[in-house]
Amino acid sequence: MWEDFKKFAFEGNVLDLAVAVIIGAAFGKIVSSLVEDVIMPIIGALFNGIDFSSLMWTIGSANIAYGMFLQSVFDFLIIAASIFMFIRLILRKKQEEVEEEVDPQEQLLTEIRDLLKDKNN
Repeated sequence: MWEDFKKFAFEGNVLDLAVAVIIGAAFGKIVSSLVEDVIMPIIGALFNGIDFSSLMWTIGSANIAYGMFLQSVFDFLIIAASIFMFIRLILRKKQEEVEEEVDPQEQLLTEIRDLLKDKNN
């Protein structure tokens, strides 16, 4: 049982997942800081100095902080866009690597096909 656990825990997928979670948490903090400290003040300046994080409705004794919700929505959108761009970049690099790795037999067959096409024309 211990050997099975070691094999599972130290296999690449589990370690990759653990690293991804840790890096994702750190990346989330960076993007949150970008949104809170850079983007939201610019958006607030565009809307005559409105600070979105302090926006709230008061109903009776309850405060509904919809400004914090807007802040979270902006965080999510920027994090999602950042991750999308990062994954797209990685997939493009992998696709280029796959395209570069041409099987020698396939390359030879492609050359033969091209020669036969030229000969028939």
